[in-house]
Amino acid sequence: MGVYPIGSRPTGNARARVTASPIHLPDAAATEAFGASLAAIMRPGDVVTLTGDLGMGKTSIARGLLAALGLAGEAPSPSFPIVQPYDPPEVTLPVLHVDLYRIEDPAEMAELGLDEALSDALLIVEWPDRAPGYWPHALSLTLTAAPDGGRILTADVPASWKPRWPI
Repeated sequence: MGVYPIGSRPTGNARARVTASPIHLPDAAATEAFGASLAAIMRPGDVVTLTGDLGMGKTSIARGLLAALGLAGEAPSPSFPIVQPYDPPEVTLPVLHVDLYRIEDPAEMAELGLDEALSDALLIVEWPDRAPGYWPHALSLTLTAAPDGGRILTADVPASWKPRWPI
């Protein structure tokens, strides 16, 4: 049996993933700031999945992260194009911001070409539940409503991310 930080609990294979202590994000600015704090630990090949109901702040986290990677101006939600690419010099590393909300069949994933891009780019994926099991090694962030109107963020941290977490 492993030893886990206070407030963390093993999920699935105890050596593979740990659910970190929840983080309270009181408002949209805090949600974007959390996204910005992720930028320092991102590398090409990383996948960050963002789960939560509509309006929970998934795109706000992505916008904060993209801004911290150098994107000038506000990043649009990729709901309609599904994949919004960002390349240097616009950002410090290649990023694909993916919104799977309109994906109805996981078989559609092959058409997006994300597997080919993964080795060279950071993937930020909203609505990953539309493609279950597609990114088992992703840093999985889930946002839920807090009683005070803010958000509660829970991180499911895979083994490969443990040296970089918590941020």
